[in-house]
Amino acid sequence: MAKINLKNILSKDNDNRDIVNSFAQQMNADFSIEDNNRKIIFSNSGQIFAFQYPVIYENEKIGLVKGNEKGAFIADLLTHLLNKESERKKLGSEVLNLYQEINLIFNFSEKLAQTIGAKAISKITLEEASHVIQSDCGVVVLWDEEKKSLEVAASTDHLFFVEEKINSELPLLLNIILNGQSEIISDISPLQKAGIVLPEIKSVVYSALKVNHRIMGAIILASNDTDKYTAGSLKLLTTLALQSSSAIESSLLYEKSIREAEEREAAMRRIFDATGKFVPYQFLKSLGHELITDVKLGDQVEKIVTVLFTDIRNYTSISEMMTPEETFGFICLFNASMGPIIRKNNGFINQYLGDSIMAIFTSNAGDALKAAIEIQKEMHGFNNIRKEKNKPTIQIGVGMHTGPLIMGITGDYDRMDACTISDTVNTASRVESLTKHYKASILLSEASLQQIQQTDDFHLRNLGLVQLKGKLSSINIHECFSCDEENELQKKLETLPAFNDGVSFYLNKSFIDANNSFKKVIESDPDDRTAKFFYNNTRQIIESGVPGNKSGIVEMKEK
Repeated sequence: MAKINLKNILSKDNDNRDIVNSFAQQMNADFSIEDNNRKIIFSNSGQIFAFQYPVIYENEKIGLVKGNEKGAFIADLLTHLLNKESERKKLGSEVLNLYQEINLIFNFSEKLAQTIGAKAISKITLEEASHVIQSDCGVVVLWDEEKKSLEVAASTDHLFFVEEKINSELPLLLNIILNGQSEIISDISPLQKAGIVLPEIKSVVYSALKVNHRIMGAIILASNDTDKYTAGSLKLLTTLALQSSSAIESSLLYEKSIREAEEREAAMRRIFDATGKFVPYQFLKSLGHELITDVKLGDQVEKIVTVLFTDIRNYTSISEMMTPEETFGFICLFNASMGPIIRKNNGFINQYLGDSIMAIFTSNAGDALKAAIEIQKEMHGFNNIRKEKNKPTIQIGVGMHTGPLIMGITGDYDRMDACTISDTVNTASRVESLTKHYKASILLSEASLQQIQQTDDFHLRNLGLVQLKGKLSSINIHECFSCDEENELQKKLETLPAFNDGVSFYLNKSFIDANNSFKKVIESDPDDRTAKFFYNNTRQIIESGVPGNKSGIVEMKEK
């Protein structure tokens, strides 16, 4: 052990110089420190002092403090520092002095405070332990209470154990390592015989990670040198283990609460997603709710919306050719094709009505018309698949109307239902039914057309006025033929002027002129079924004689 003297403890790289200087400043003491050879070691003043005080170490004078009357305190401090240095030297690397230990704990605590996660905390703990206690390798193991197994939470690059042996030799490890103690293992032969520890390992020290009586794991360090670890090593490791244990426990509890919260959220999400398939989220949102659990009986809101109906034509005759199971599969396949298109265009399915669909668009009628076009185009692909399977093709009609609608929750406290109440729904349904009479694919009311800002984006033609069954007033309806096959679309565009003339003549009760105009359209485009409807209608009027009260309004006797 190196000799203790004043020069050593007051060297420039030693904290003691700062301690002495700081103490002297607090005491307002001027001083000069000399060794036994009268050589000045340290001084804060250049003056000559009248007082001198011996510095005693182990009953021997090893120097002097010259200064004012407070120099005695400096001499006592030096004696204290000498004794502390002697103690530190005696303990060597086994024990840190108080200042070092506090500093270690403080720095380690700061690192823990900035770390989240049991594995991350374990890694920092192992790094800190390996830094202050020289070792060849180390590991942090955590006990999983649910799985009843050990997990390697952190390890050095070089392992001193066979990882797959940890849980296969679990009883031995639990008895030796996870007993809640901190210990230097003097005899590691049981571990080596079990094949857990590699043969080159000669020394092992460990400290349990525990809070109160709960053991969570252990920090284990190993060395290739015999008798590597001392009481000081064990004390340091225990200190680190105590600090990290609380942090790991808090982290494990936090991770558990997060997992439980995520599981609850996932469960709620599954419930929300499931209920959203029965009561659309857009419906709830329109009522001012985010969750179905917030819904109350009597909740309602009135909005201007566009209601869209689809209907499979000749469904009854189609279903007669199928079994109930085949019919159900057909409807499911059809709805699965149509639903995504409606949602894509900012609408939601309000009801699946067997062979028809009722959808609501709360933003703009243009969204509904885009959806209608995509639906009809989707039918082309749908029918191509049916042709390949030697099944008859199907046609659908799409109709829409825009107006006020009340969405709300009706029923009773034990059985609630999302419902829509409005004449807008009835009108939209009847507009769709007009597609059968006009032989059109898509029809929309004037109210819907007025809400569409970019009408040039669509191919439209006016079909005039129609009085729906049960209605006192007539409405103007329009056909959208943007969904037609390219050749048919071009023919309709070419004959559009003549078609418009025919509708204008019809509205003005000039039925002969109207008949002639629609005849021109048919001669150019024999496949224009809507023009044929008007042609046949005007011909019947002309042949039966035009009554004096006959208007240019198409009257519907059926729905």
